[in-house]
This record gives sequence, C-alpha cells and structure tokens, in this order.
Amino acid sequence: MSEQIVSVDEAAIKSELKELVKTTVEQTLNELLDEEADELVGAERYERSAEREAYRSGHYKRKLVTTSGEIELSVPKLRGATFQTAVIERYRRRETSVEEAMIEMYLAGVSTRRIEDVSEILWGAKVSASTVSNLNEKAFESVERWRSRPLESEYPYVYVDGIYLKRSWGGSYENVAVMIAIGVNEDGYREIIGCAEGFTESKDSWMEFLIWLKSRGLKGVRMVTGDKSSGMLGALEEVFPRARYQRCTVHFYRNVWSKAPKGKRPLVARMLKAIHAQESFEASMRKADEVASTLEEMKLVAAAKTVREGVVETLAYTNFPMPHWVRIRTNNAIERLNREIRRRTRVVGTFPDGNSALMLVTARCKYIAESGWGKRRYLDVSMLEEMNA
Repeated sequence: MSEQIVSVDEAAIKSELKELVKTTVEQTLNELLDEEADELVGAERYERSAEREAYRSGHYKRKLVTTSGEIELSVPKLRGATFQTAVIERYRRRETSVEEAMIEMYLAGVSTRRIEDVSEILWGAKVSASTVSNLNEKAFESVERWRSRPLESEYPYVYVDGIYLKRSWGGSYENVAVMIAIGVNEDGYREIIGCAEGFTESKDSWMEFLIWLKSRGLKGVRMVTGDKSSGMLGALEEVFPRARYQRCTVHFYRNVWSKAPKGKRPLVARMLKAIHAQESFEASMRKADEVASTLEEMKLVAAAKTVREGVVETLAYTNFPMPHWVRIRTNNAIERLNREIRRRTRVVGTFPDGNSALMLVTARCKYIAESGWGKRRYLDVSMLEEMNA
C-alpha cells in the first residue's frame, strides 16, 4: 500500500492564522471597550436606570495598528461623561516604544527603506517613507525644544560628565563625546539640565557648554562635581567663579588604584575610603597624610604622590551640610544615567555623525526625565540656608 503524501500550503495557513488572530483581537478589544463604557455610565446599553449619570450615544470608528495588523475599533461615544479607555492607552504605550525604535534606527543611519521593512515586523503594518520622515522630524523638534528649554530654578549642586560614543568619519571611526549636566534644584529634586556635543578634555568645549547652560538660566551654582579635567576647571573658574569644584571621589580612587598592584588594591581601597569617612576637612587631611605615608612604606610611591597632590580637590564637599556629603562628593547620580544611555546606544554601535549621537542621547535623557526619574526628592536643600543663617 503506497503512502499518501499530504501537501501543505504553509503560506496560506499562516495567512489564515494571522487573519484569525487579527479578527479575534479586534472583537476582544471592542468588547472590552463596551464593558468599560457600561461601567462608566453605570448601566448596560439601552438599560434605563435612575442611578445613571451618562448615556451611550453610539460609536465612532478608529484605526489601531497592532502586531496582528491594522484593526478597526468601535469606540463608544457618551453624553454626560468623557470616555477614557485603558485599552487604547496600553496600545499607545506600545506604539510609543515602536516609534522610539524607528527614531533610533534613523539616527543610526539605517535607510528609510529598511525602516519600512522592520516596522512591519515590529508593528504589524509597514510604515511609509513619508511617515518615517515626518515622525523623525517631529521627534527631533520635540527633543531640541526640551534640550534648549529655559532653566528657571536655582541649582546649588551640579554634576557634569561626558559619555563617549563612536562615529564614522571619512571611512574610519573616532570617538564623539556628549557632555551631560544634572542639577539639584532649589526644591532638592534632580533635573537633567544639559546635553551637548563636545570634547571633555578641551577647555573651549567646557566653556561653550557652561556658557550655554548659563544663557538658558543656570544660576545659584555653589558646587560642581565631576571627574578631573584641567579644561573643565579652567572653564568653571571663568563662567561660575563662585562655585566650588568637587573632584569625584570614585574617580580619584580609580586613579590611585591604577598605580598599585592588583593584589594590594583591596587594602588601598579601604585606606582611601577612610579619608572620606572623617567628619571634617582637617581630619580628612590628617588621614590622607597617614595614608600617603603608609603607601610610601609599601613602596607605592606613585600612588602616594597621587593622594598628596589630588586629595584637596576631593574634599570640597566638607564645606556643605554633612547630610549632603555622600550624595555630592561623587558623580554616582550621573553615572547611573550614563549606564542607562549606554544600554540604549550600545545596540546602535556607530553613529553617522556627532549630531545623531547627540540627538539619541538627548532623546533618551528626555525619556528618562519624563518617566519619573527625578520625582523623588534627592537632597534637603533648605539646609544650605540654615548653614548660612
């Protein structure tokens, strides 16, 4: 008996399944919308009730793109109440994430044609070239408005740092730096106050960055925390002469560790942390002298020299209220932000130019700032006034 051969049209089956899923999604969402409307008016459709405060008034049609394709929603209309649906809001959030992905692809130099193809996979429907162009134009305008917004508060504490990314240039690759600033405002909350392209070792770049921040309204700066950079120090003295400079203690530790054998670094780390565990500038300086002398006895002369020459820059925080010390002596606030930016930019790899890198970093900073990142009070800034009273 010969075996029967079954022929399967895989493409047809996939098409039928996709249409079945699409229809099911459409029916389910429309049923959920009607249930939400019933709960809002306090009665089912056509039901008369003394308690109801709103009435159903038909439907209006709305297209919604899902991963199963474009569907048609019948959104209930109400009289006496506004119909707000959590169903559509959930899809809006997903749409936003897809839009962000398309913007990232565009900034990374992916062709519009390729974005069209990828959008069909991500979104369930192909996005036209004109839509991609319009979407990115609107996004760039929004990002630039946020980047250039006026700074209306005073910011007693400012943290600055640079994040390095790769860009292609003349057939080769080179680093491009995006400079970032975070400020603690007069109410004690953190804000991302600046993103700009530059070179972190260049005084001219720091001058331009700080002057730009000042032109937007940055004022009341009492201390700036950052990594060691002669360019930044020189610019800070000129643009904000009354502000103190705090060298990030974590970066200082790393500089000292780099001059010690790996086997001795845990001991050196404990010694360095003891310097900043003291309760006054004078006590910290005495401890630093002890640490440097011990390092010299351990034959770690270069490490001892780094401690003696750099420790004063790491103690500016002692001029401010003690409860602030832990959070103002390091760049940890901005380092965490940088890690989130790197996580997002790592998938891009190399940018076509510096402005593309700046736009994506700024877009990510804007997203983080608007997602609740700075909603918790970071410092009790009123202590600064009490200290001066």
